[in-house]
Amino acid sequence: MEIFKTKASLQAHLQKARSAGKKIALIPTMGALHEGHLSLLDYAKPISDIRVCSIFVNPTQFNDPKDLEKYPRPIENDIKLLESVDCDILFMPSVEEMYPDQDESWHIDLGELDQIWEGEKRPGHFQGVTQVVYKLFTLVQPDIACFGQKDFQQVMVIKRMIEIKDLPIQLAICPIIRDQHGLALSSRNMRLSEDGKTKALALSRSLQYVKDHISDNAGLQEIKNNALAILTDTAGVTVEYFAICESSSLQEVQQIDPSKQHVALVTAWVEGVRLIDNMILA
Repeated sequence: MEIFKTKASLQAHLQKARSAGKKIALIPTMGALHEGHLSLLDYAKPISDIRVCSIFVNPTQFNDPKDLEKYPRPIENDIKLLESVDCDILFMPSVEEMYPDQDESWHIDLGELDQIWEGEKRPGHFQGVTQVVYKLFTLVQPDIACFGQKDFQQVMVIKRMIEIKDLPIQLAICPIIRDQHGLALSSRNMRLSEDGKTKALALSRSLQYVKDHISDNAGLQEIKNNALAILTDTAGVTVEYFAICESSSLQEVQQIDPSKQHVALVTAWVEGVRLIDNMILA
């Protein structure tokens, strides 16, 4: 695996690969890698020639400076994990490399995707996400970009940005990886105790309840209320939001439209850690 820390050196290397007709896949991450991240690299392997993984804790997408400060950065372990799955390139820039102009401005019209759910709870977050991802897209010029389904709203935001900017990039949405008990893998899980991880299983249980009962004759509100009860009846879990939405717009629905895809979203707090999860419904 080759490691690059500057845009110029990475560009020069990729230009040679591109000239040789190589297909490039980009897997953007903020590090603290786990099996979920590695599954993105596995997904990209058969559909690309070169896999570029970036590790960059992007400051512009954190609206809470304390959250940025607490974000784990186990870089030595990250490198070992990437080597274990034969990653071709690691791009690991500094903040100064990615943001040489500290007064740089960025705004993209994401419509309501930027104002609901995570957009409402974390103002400016998706502007920061699109800002850094657009930089990476411009730099790497990937044929394929792999993102995890766990950050579902983020994926819809990236999809919208690709459409707005008319980028020739195939967006690959890779399935959520869960532990043996059903907990969605996340870098934040390392801040949970074993008891906290057990309590956090209420998130996936509530989503699974919706998936299992969505075709029942019961009304959608009743299904949602029963799913919410799974969360609220679990001591130590504080629900921030739970919603059943149309997938692309993430508008909450009152009934299922069989011609459209839907997703159930949940965000909750356990032991002071904010956890998100989702499940695509039929």
